[in-house]
Amino acid sequence: MAKSKINYVCTQCGAVQPKWMGKCPDCGSWNTLVENVETPVSRFAASSAPVASCTVQRLEQIDSNEEQRYLTGMQELNRVLGGGIVPGSVVLLSGDPGIGKSTLLLQICQTLPAHLQILYVSGEESLRQIKLRAARLGVDTPNLSLSSTTNIESVVDAIQTTKPDLVMVDSIQTMNLSALNSSSGSVTQVRECTQLLINQAKTLEIPVFIVGHVNKDGAIAGPKVMEHMVDAVLYFEGERNLSYRILRAIKNRYGSTNEIGVFEMGDTGLDEVANPSKAMLEGRPENVSGTCVACVIEGSRPILAEVQALVSKSGYAVPKRMATGFDYNRLSLILAVLEKRCGYFFGTLDAYINVIGGLKLDEPAADLPIALSMVSNLTDKVIPDDLVAFGEVGLAGEIRAVNRVLVRVKEAQRLGFRRCILPKQCVAPIADEVDIELIGVSSLSQAISVALE
Repeated sequence: MAKSKINYVCTQCGAVQPKWMGKCPDCGSWNTLVENVETPVSRFAASSAPVASCTVQRLEQIDSNEEQRYLTGMQELNRVLGGGIVPGSVVLLSGDPGIGKSTLLLQICQTLPAHLQILYVSGEESLRQIKLRAARLGVDTPNLSLSSTTNIESVVDAIQTTKPDLVMVDSIQTMNLSALNSSSGSVTQVRECTQLLINQAKTLEIPVFIVGHVNKDGAIAGPKVMEHMVDAVLYFEGERNLSYRILRAIKNRYGSTNEIGVFEMGDTGLDEVANPSKAMLEGRPENVSGTCVACVIEGSRPILAEVQALVSKSGYAVPKRMATGFDYNRLSLILAVLEKRCGYFFGTLDAYINVIGGLKLDEPAADLPIALSMVSNLTDKVIPDDLVAFGEVGLAGEIRAVNRVLVRVKEAQRLGFRRCILPKQCVAPIADEVDIELIGVSSLSQAISVALE
């Protein structure tokens, strides 16, 4: 009998090392090597195993019906998935504990078309617990079958026996393959269990939703190769103490990436937010310095978000900088430009930036509203409530053009804003298509003088 071999696999890059090391020599990540026990297949067993034949078809013979998607009944989720659930696809849903992953999957069971048979497998909850949660969420569909097991072979057998139209596995870290000696949640277990589910999904044309945990750094737990194996990776974002949840597509083979869906967590589960811009601006303070409205593009939709800044005298030798929902390094760059090019001094002042609603502004178009809100709070001058701004700030203090200007301005106009500060070169192409005052600026100093006049 072949002996088991112990090696160490990096959870970030998948590299295999013969011994444990604090730093992975391939990708340079620290403390990512985990123990992996491999049981090699004997030469006799490998030679005597039957070889399965593969099906070969010409490209023109393959049916590619784009209309064959299962609509989930949630417009926000359909948007993130690229129009619905594709048969045979494998979707990995991940997020922080308690963010709403299991809640979303159970709600989908109620909103999916009535003729679809659904198999929900949970390795974390008993059937009675799932029943209680379904009653709280109002899920009473007769086409939902439940199973509570952690054995992946039992799950595969149930799929082959019942032939459901959709399978949900919650979660992949609790599943184990009895042929492997490692514990549940290890790199080998997660990889092999995922591969078995992918084989069933592709063979039987059954879409599979897999729930994945995250580690303390916020990355998806398990081997990085798991994200490459599946067809789509959805990530739930948001603070647990805030009601809004953002579902973001990190990877999608059947649709656009970086699409987002906005939900609000309530007493009866997740509710769709059809107008996220209006929801993000609710409760906005009036006649207060340090606030500005930014218009950013998330996927294919424009979203207006309120940016708040606070500048105060520092009680420390080194002033404090903090950014919530915005890149810290980008904030430092904007402060340096304001000091060097515009003459505003922040050297001995604490600076804080907060994006309301839990949004993360990660595109350059948010630079200008961030800079305006900082100067507004520093000088204690109020930016008008009917003004929205967007544009990229360069190191020379110039305002550079951004993409998709027309949809940004139309979204601001729809929500009642009457003035918009934007890059000067973006004004002419859209001047005749919108009914809003467009203020084109070429430098950051000019934008500040217009906003705080």
